[in-house]
Amino acid sequence: MMSLFLLVLGLALVTYLPRLVPLLWLKELALPAYMKRFLSFIPYAVLASLIFPGVLSSTTTTTSALFGGVIATTLALLRVNLVVVVIGAVFGVYVFQTLS
Repeated sequence: MMSLFLLVLGLALVTYLPRLVPLLWLKELALPAYMKRFLSFIPYAVLASLIFPGVLSSTTTTTSALFGGVIATTLALLRVNLVVVVIGAVFGVYVFQTLS
């Protein structure tokens, strides 16, 4: 039991230290406005790169998956509720596969 605790403690340190050290050393570093703007888009780019492959492999055909993705993107850009986005995408894929 003690070795498991030491393992978890060691893993926590290995995970935490690489995040803490730059935060402490670079806290007074002032970034230019363009760099702050660039860094603000990173979460959206990472989220898109994680979601897009899942969208393409979500159905048996790529065209119906893309159709559902386009509907979901359109609804999201219109800022409707997330539940409506998901239901709209599922319904769009269903209609596309039914009609083709």
